[in-house]
Amino acid sequence: MINAAMVKELNAQINAELYSAYLYLAMAAWFEADNWPGFAHWMKVQAKEEQEHAMKIYEYVNDRGGRVVLDAIEAPASKWKDAHAAFEAVLKHERHVTSLIHKLVAVADKLKDTATSIFLQWFVNEQVEEEKNADELVQILARIKGSPNGLFMLDRQLGKRED
Repeated sequence: MINAAMVKELNAQINAELYSAYLYLAMAAWFEADNWPGFAHWMKVQAKEEQEHAMKIYEYVNDRGGRVVLDAIEAPASKWKDAHAAFEAVLKHERHVTSLIHKLVAVADKLKDTATSIFLQWFVNEQVEEEKNADELVQILARIKGSPNGLFMLDRQLGKRED
């Protein structure tokens, strides 16, 4: 049976992952409203990944005999200055999620919950990839500097992201 304090923290992480999905859906809607289908597609794929992360934790809590308790999801922002600002927000958010995952690892270690520590290593590795992907796009958008041609090329590239 999993420790109740660990379950509470994992439930909070489920909420954080679902908020991430909600945030990326809001970004997708914003990009779609401005007719950037590739950027919107990238965000929808990202939202789907975040939902999968939430479900991975959900299933783990149930598998360990804990009780999943869902809380309200905070409303995300609905507009950004431009694509560069949106992806800067993505990077900032992913860094925040990384800090949450590291906190979970610390709690698991403090509770001597080896199973949860091992489970969380997948998320630690995933966050390295998430931050890298967001940072690359922030850097590309900084180089483009709002160039319409550059934005159209990047939009086309992001539209090819696989689900």
